[in-house]
Amino acid sequence: MVKVREDYGVTGDGQVDIDRWVQRIAEQVHLENPDQLRLACEKADRIALEAFREDRLWAPGANSFHTGLEMAQVLAELHLDQASLVAAVLYRAVREERVELEEIRKEFGDEVAGLINGVQQMAAISSIHHPLKGNVLGQSEGQLDNVRKMLVTMIDDVRVALIKLAERTCAIRAIKDTTPEKRMKVAREVFDIYAPLAHRLGIGHIKWELEDLSFRYLHATAYKKIARLLDEKRLDRESYIRRVLETLQTELKASGIEAELSGRAKHIYSIWRKMRRKGIDFSQVYDVRAVRILVPEVRDCYAVLGIVHSLWRHIPNEFDDYIANPKENGYQSLHTAVVGEEGRVMEVQIRTHAMHEEAELGVCAHWLYKGTDTNNKSSGYDAKINWLRQVLEWQEELGDLSGLADHLKSDFVPDRIYVFTPEGHVVDLPQGATAVDFAYRVHTEIGHSCRGARVNSRIVPLTYPLKTGDQVFILTSNNPAPSRDWLNPSLGYIQTSRARAKVTSWFKQQDRGRNIIDGRAILEDEFKRLSLYDLNLTDLAKRVNYHSSDDMFAAIGAGDLRPSHVANVAQQMLEPKTEQLDLKFSPARKSGYSTDSDIQIRGVGNLKTQVANCCKPLPGDPIGGYITVGRGVTVHRQDCLTYLNLQEFEPNRIIEVNWGGQPAAVYPVEIEIEAYDRSGLLRDITQVFSNSKCDVLSLQTQTNKDENTATMRVTVEISSLEQLARLLAQVRNLPNIIDVRRKRS
Repeated sequence: MVKVREDYGVTGDGQVDIDRWVQRIAEQVHLENPDQLRLACEKADRIALEAFREDRLWAPGANSFHTGLEMAQVLAELHLDQASLVAAVLYRAVREERVELEEIRKEFGDEVAGLINGVQQMAAISSIHHPLKGNVLGQSEGQLDNVRKMLVTMIDDVRVALIKLAERTCAIRAIKDTTPEKRMKVAREVFDIYAPLAHRLGIGHIKWELEDLSFRYLHATAYKKIARLLDEKRLDRESYIRRVLETLQTELKASGIEAELSGRAKHIYSIWRKMRRKGIDFSQVYDVRAVRILVPEVRDCYAVLGIVHSLWRHIPNEFDDYIANPKENGYQSLHTAVVGEEGRVMEVQIRTHAMHEEAELGVCAHWLYKGTDTNNKSSGYDAKINWLRQVLEWQEELGDLSGLADHLKSDFVPDRIYVFTPEGHVVDLPQGATAVDFAYRVHTEIGHSCRGARVNSRIVPLTYPLKTGDQVFILTSNNPAPSRDWLNPSLGYIQTSRARAKVTSWFKQQDRGRNIIDGRAILEDEFKRLSLYDLNLTDLAKRVNYHSSDDMFAAIGAGDLRPSHVANVAQQMLEPKTEQLDLKFSPARKSGYSTDSDIQIRGVGNLKTQVANCCKPLPGDPIGGYITVGRGVTVHRQDCLTYLNLQEFEPNRIIEVNWGGQPAAVYPVEIEIEAYDRSGLLRDITQVFSNSKCDVLSLQTQTNKDENTATMRVTVEISSLEQLARLLAQVRNLPNIIDVRRKRS
C-alpha cells in the first residue's frame, strides 16, 4: 500500500486521485479504453466506502479498493492488458460479496467477469492446502469440481493465474501487522503453492518477492541473520561491484559491444537454500557479489563470456549454459563464477535484453490467447500451458484430489535436475527422480515397457537417482507391463506423482483375476518379511474396508491399497493375542527429547526449563533455548533481542526447543539377513542402516565357508512398522541378498 500511496496520490484521509492513477498506469501499459478502468476504480471506491459506513470493517486508507489498485499495479508491471487490470480492481469487491458478478458482467463485459470468476475458482487451492476440519480430501464433489474448473480456466486463459499471483503478492505484503497465526498461514500457502507457480510460469519478478517474504515469516531467525550479514557487507560489496563494472565497461567498449551492466541483488531465500543444499557458510556463497550484463544479440553473449574469462580466472564446475539448454520455464542466460579483483569470487550473468524480459516476466513477456495465434515465438508459452494440461490429465486419471497439493509442490520446486535423452534433448525432472520417472516423462508407453536403464553408457538399477547432465537410455521390452513393485514407496522406483499415476492407471485397466493373484503374492511377501502369521484374512479385509479377502487382494494388485497399510492393521489384530506388545517389540526408549511441562528439548537429557522474563513466550510463539549455568534451559521467543544477542555471542549454548507434543519413541527389533558372502557386504548393509538413521544396537555375523553364505542378526532401533518395512526393502535390494526378515523370538 505504501507504493500505491507514494506513486498514485493517496492522501492522508485515504482518498485516491483516480485520474492521476489511471494516467500513471497508461504510461506503463497500453489502455484501449482508459474510461473503462476509471469507471471500475470509481465503482470499487464507492463499494469500499459503503462497506466501511455499514459495518466499519476497514479503516480509511486500508480497504478493498486500495488492495485492488495494488493488484492492478503489480499486473501493470507485468505488462498485462486492460481487462486484467479492470478485473483486479473489482475482484475484492466481488470476493467479499459486495457486488454480484452478473452486475460486473453487465457493466464491464464477459471478459472481465470471466477473469474474476476464474480467480474465485482458484480459491479451491487454499481448501486443498488448508482442508477444512472434517472434510476428507477427495471426498467432496464440489471441491473436485472447483479444482477442475480452476485448471481448465488456467489453461484457457493464463491471465487468471497471474491475477491470483498478484492478489497473493498483495496479501503477503500486508500481513506484517497481523496475528502470528495468520502470518504463518498466508506465508505457508504462498511458499508451497504460489511461489512455485510463479517459478513455473517463469515470472522471476514475482517469484523472488514471494519467496523472500514468506521465508521471512516461516524462518524468521535465519532470515534476520542473513539480512544482517548482507547489510554488514553492503557498502563494501557495492564499492567492489562498482569497480568491476568500470573494468568491464572499458573492455566491452574496446571490443565494440554495446551492453547494459548492473550489480545483481541476491535474494535472501536463495542464499539460505544454497547454504543448506551445499552445506556451506555465508562467506562461501559466490553469487552474493554478482554482475548482470545485457546485450542485443545471442552471439554477443558468448563474446562477452570470452572477455570475462580473459579478464578473470573462471571457477571449474560453476558454468551453466542455459541459452543452449534453457530451463523448462523458458529461462535463458549464461552463468559463470570467476575469481575477480582482489581474489574475490563473484558470479556473472550474461543474457540478451529479450532473455532478461523473459526471466523477469515469463509468460507475460509474449502473449498468446486462443484465437490470436499469431506469435511465432510461442514455444515457451505453449510449454507452460502444456504443463497445466498435464496436471489436468493426471487429475482425471486418478479421479480424486488426494495428491494434487503434493504434485503442485513436488513437480515444480526450484531445485530440479536436467538430463539428456539419447538424441540430446533436455528433460527436466524433480530432484531424486529415477530412470522410471524419466521413462514416463518421455512417453507413457516407454514407461510401461521399461525394463532397465543405461546412464552415461553404464547399466544402472531402475532406482538409481539421476543427476543433472546424465544421458539416459531406457531399455524396453516388446510387452508393456509395469512392475507392481514400482508402486511400493519403500523400494524407491518412483519419485514423481505423474509416473505413479500412470502406473496406477495401467493396473486399474487389468483384469480382476490377475490383480487378486498379484495382490495376494505382494501381501504374503510383506507378511513374511515382517513375520506376521496366523491372520484371519476375512477379518483383516473388513478392517481395511473391503467385503472379502479377494477384494482386498484385488485392490493391492491394482495399486489402490498399499501393503504397508494392511500390514499395520494386521499388526494391530495380533496384539491382543499375546502379552508382549507386538508392534512395540519391547519397551520403548525416548528418542533424544526430554520433556518438562509443555516444552520439548532436543538432543539432551532431563533438564529443567524456565520461561524467560524478558519476552515471556506463550504457546504457539516461535521459541529457542539457552543453556544457563546451574538453572537449566531458559526459553525465549525467537525474535527476543536478548535471544538474538545470545545467538550471536554464545551460539554454542543455543539449543532447539519446541512446544507441546510427545517425543518420538524407538523400539529395538531384531532382523535376520541371509546372503551370499562377498567383499563389502557388511559395509553396504550398515550403510543402509546409517542412511535410514537407524541406530544399530548389536550385530552378529556367521559365515559358512562351504556354501559361501553369511547369516547376520542385527538389532536396530526403529520408530514404526512403516520404517521397518522400508528398511527391509532397502536391504533386500542389495546385491547377493538371499532373504531378509524380522526375527520372532
